[in-house]
Amino acid sequence: MIKIYKTFNSNLKEVQEYEENCWINISDAAKNEVDSLSLLLGIPIEFLSYPLDINERARIEIDEGCMLIILRIPIREDEESEIPFNTATLGLVVKDKIIISVSSRRTNIFDEFIEGKVKNFDTGKRIEFLLKLFYKISFLYLKDLKEINNMTNSIERELHKSMKNEELIRLLNIEKSLVFFTTSLKENEIMMERFQRVQLYNLDDEAADLLEDVIIENKQAIEMANIYSNILSGMMDAFASVISNNLNVVMKVLTSITIILMLPTLVASIYGMNIHLPFQESPHAFAITMGFSLLLSVIGMLIFWKRDLF
Repeated sequence: MIKIYKTFNSNLKEVQEYEENCWINISDAAKNEVDSLSLLLGIPIEFLSYPLDINERARIEIDEGCMLIILRIPIREDEESEIPFNTATLGLVVKDKIIISVSSRRTNIFDEFIEGKVKNFDTGKRIEFLLKLFYKISFLYLKDLKEINNMTNSIERELHKSMKNEELIRLLNIEKSLVFFTTSLKENEIMMERFQRVQLYNLDDEAADLLEDVIIENKQAIEMANIYSNILSGMMDAFASVISNNLNVVMKVLTSITIILMLPTLVASIYGMNIHLPFQESPHAFAITMGFSLLLSVIGMLIFWKRDLF
């Protein structure tokens, strides 16, 4: 799907034809559409096809007066997926007075731009658009990292009483998400630092300050991802022991109950023998037998209780 947007009097509107100072957004486009766009605008076909590879690394390429920027963006997976968060590829191509965005997956990262929620957004100000998009991506990483932390805390509360591996597997999948985030954030950091050094477009003081802020936000996201990953690794080791201890406690209680129940069973087994036994001629033989069994059970319970085995 290819959509074209352009800012008119501070209002973003969708247009039908390619114009100067427009923004072309490509998402799930067919190959023939991408080929036609490449020929029409004189953009290397590789610049439009590279971002469609979900495993493409973040980088900057410059060729034939075009600049390709590839970023790694955070993606929230659906509920059926084992891994809650992943990353995808986003490509940005700057050519003359046109900017093109190409995403390997559907993403809501442009929603605020399209809905007019980004202040002073103008498709004609291409570098400013790029920097605001960089900032938005860093903000989304921070937001998703906080969500990961909340998910971890929720699973942690469940693990205190758990005797299964389900919660540990969920933590393992979250740790995979953190690995994806950390790798992608480091690639984005290298890309942004190179963008800062590229002299193809001169940055004014305001744009330079915004880029510095973006790099700082990205570094903060890297630190948060590393911290959460370290905490999660230690937590998984600790709770693996907790699950084992919980299982040992249950086995200890079950063993104690088995021994307590064995005592009256022993008495009943003895009095079930076909031999001469004490009190068998007494009219109160049953009551005496039951009372003796109960007494042995109570004594056993007291012994286990004092030894903290019950």
